[in-house]
Amino acid sequence: MSFSRTPALAFLALLVLSALPSGAARADGAIVSLLTAQDKARLQRFDATRAAAISAAKSTGAPADVAVLDRALSGALLSVRDADLTGDWRCRTLKLGKSAGLVVYGWFRCRIVDDGAGWRLDKLTGSQRVSGRFYDDAGTRMIFAGALSLADEPRKAYGKPGARNQVAFAVRPGPARLRLEFPEPEFESAFDVMELERVPPARK
Repeated sequence: MSFSRTPALAFLALLVLSALPSGAARADGAIVSLLTAQDKARLQRFDATRAAAISAAKSTGAPADVAVLDRALSGALLSVRDADLTGDWRCRTLKLGKSAGLVVYGWFRCRIVDDGAGWRLDKLTGSQRVSGRFYDDAGTRMIFAGALSLADEPRKAYGKPGARNQVAFAVRPGPARLRLEFPEPEFESAFDVMELERVPPARK
């Protein structure tokens, strides 16, 4: 399903009626009332925003950074409904377009837990930390709604007063990979890609 071709109300109806993976937030209408009008509009423009940002990044980025971007965007999408995303991950962000051009950040620590309300992602290290929840969208895609905190600021939930809201589509491009794509973030870039790679459990 493409947001560039699907009206918002039709999308929301499909979202509420869709079957959910065990770790996704339940289809109780929460995501319908949760997303701001601004973020719904961002998701509707997702395809066009993504294409323009990738084109700009590839035309201005250093060859080594473009190679990282190509790898991050690679992979055949796998189902999220039969997956267990809980555990430790390493994660990094790529900023595309606007003044950023193409910037590849280093790896940091992320963790996904199922706290009973669904899957929750927390970026644990770095000066910019995002945290939020996943909601079902389609068999190979979820919606992530979270908030950005800087340095050691107290974390806020999506939609709360003063929160720096973050919205993304999340996909599984491999068995041990996850990718979040943020259209029109508030700062620096036109499009952000966060790639995650699962950290194997430590041997005892």
